[in-house]
Amino acid sequence: MAKDGLCAIVTGSASGLGAATAEILSKGGARLVINYSSSKNEAEATAEACRKAGAAEVLIAQGDVSKDEDCRRIVAAAAAWGRLDVLVNNAGTTKHVAHANLDGLSSEDFQRLYGVNTIGPFQMVRAARSLLEAGAKASGRPSAVVNVSSVAGISGVGSSIAYAASKGALNTITLSLARALAPLIRVNTVCPGYIDTPWFTKGRGEDGAKQVRDGVVAKVPLRVASSADDIAQLVCFLATPASSNMTGEIVRMDAGLHLVT
Repeated sequence: MAKDGLCAIVTGSASGLGAATAEILSKGGARLVINYSSSKNEAEATAEACRKAGAAEVLIAQGDVSKDEDCRRIVAAAAAWGRLDVLVNNAGTTKHVAHANLDGLSSEDFQRLYGVNTIGPFQMVRAARSLLEAGAKASGRPSAVVNVSSVAGISGVGSSIAYAASKGALNTITLSLARALAPLIRVNTVCPGYIDTPWFTKGRGEDGAKQVRDGVVAKVPLRVASSADDIAQLVCFLATPASSNMTGEIVRMDAGLHLVT
């Protein structure tokens, strides 16, 4: 899907949706920065998979996107290319707390989730702006930022109130940045529903994750549990020239969950 020569950063790409996105971009010969916060071994495995898939170059950059200095270091990894065509803000975190349990969330929980899920993407865009603008000038078309949000940010559902709030704020940031950075940079957001990745296993355990998955399949109109690759196809569409006239869009992909009343 990716056009040869695309230069891209995918945050949180050691595993899951980020890794799937990086691998799809690799098939078109992209140059990639793989980012991880703590999963070094997984990041190295993803980088190797991307090289085998056809990536022209793969670099690995450690960094926590909630820290501005880390965002600047991640972007600096791509500086030798002199440009960026794509920034995928995929890094995210959560805390699993029932919405009725108001005592289950602290102010520190909100600060951590907002730091990674909301402030992090903003800081990454700010750090990458000059390289993204250089990419647009070199290619003659806008560079692309794709934020990975969630249906939680639309409907106020999900793993916790803090998570839903952080993703809702990210959706609003998408609209603001799309206006502010045009015409050289376009900014869009993907809002996945359930994704069948280790995310739920880490938060709920094997049995809890299976219960969630089975419940989703039984409930959604399409009767499927979306894979990381399913969502990554949409992320890559928004990241590549196939969607060059789209900006400020918040695109939901939830197997029809929003249709259930």
